[in-house]
Amino acid sequence: MKRCTVFFLLLSCLSFSQQKNVKISDLQPKSEDTVFPVVSYPQNPLAEQKINAFLQVSELEYIPDSGGNPFKKVSNATNSYTNYIYFYSWKKLETPQNILSINIEGEASGAYPEEFSDWKNFDLRTGNYINAEDLFQASSAKAVNGLIQKGIKKRVNDFLVELKSEKNTSEEVQEQIGMYEACFIDYTLNDVKYFFAKDKITFIAGRCSNHAMRALDDLGSHELEFTYKELEKYWSPYAKKLISGSEKVDGTSPANKLFKGKIDGKYPITVLFNGINEDNSFSATYWYDKNKQPINWRGEFAHDHFSITEDDYHSEELKQWIPRALIEADLKGNKIIGTWQDYKTKKYLNLELEEL
Repeated sequence: MKRCTVFFLLLSCLSFSQQKNVKISDLQPKSEDTVFPVVSYPQNPLAEQKINAFLQVSELEYIPDSGGNPFKKVSNATNSYTNYIYFYSWKKLETPQNILSINIEGEASGAYPEEFSDWKNFDLRTGNYINAEDLFQASSAKAVNGLIQKGIKKRVNDFLVELKSEKNTSEEVQEQIGMYEACFIDYTLNDVKYFFAKDKITFIAGRCSNHAMRALDDLGSHELEFTYKELEKYWSPYAKKLISGSEKVDGTSPANKLFKGKIDGKYPITVLFNGINEDNSFSATYWYDKNKQPINWRGEFAHDHFSITEDDYHSEELKQWIPRALIEADLKGNKIIGTWQDYKTKKYLNLELEEL
């Protein structure tokens, strides 16, 4: 019994130590509109590099160490979304030892300003972004989606009962009732945000209202909590090891991962794949390590095969994007092997990437 107690005390100390070693500060130059996290993890420099690259490329469209102000695109609306994006705060959450969860608060201003709250979750053993789909067995995804949808439905229906119980309902309440009765609830793991806590995971689904109706929406976003024990029978082997504190890492999908390699065996590049949608479509950003200028890919990933288009420019005359290259490649373990074909010359160049 004493040995067991010592073991768990040691595990607890290791967990605290690992989390203690992860420091987060503000990416510079900091202002009231550019409060953005940058992670320091000297015990695992590769994980640190991958986490910061993911955050800066996916949120700021900035290649780390490429010079200039990392907030230039988002603060001047020269990013691909053509929205002004401001970051007001971040917070490191309390999690199991293998997990880093960061909450980011800010505002996006396009046609109208909209506050946002986002969560980014990383595997501290590898530095990889944690995909919700990788947390569950393939055969259990439908059941977990059902739990999320059931939770949203109950929350909305309970509030509808409350609204409809009011006597002499006002026009505003009638509008609320109509909004909640039409509320979209068919969210899946691919649609929701999420974050980890010490003994539970919280899924966050979008609210029932559009921007014009937001003032009427008393429920707001749907936050659904599940203890790790409640989801135990659905977890994938990867998730079980991740949550338990195991150092062993199971393989996961290429979604939201960084890969490094070469085109034609001599041009070093880095690729960040974004999430893979339910229809198998995805986008990615890559850059030549020499000049660090972002280039966009779009394509499909199915049955371990990538079909990718690299666009050159948008033709106003043809009203369509003109490709620069076509990529066909296969995922083989932690490598991606295929060809990069110049769209004009039809010349093929070898492409080989390896997961960072």
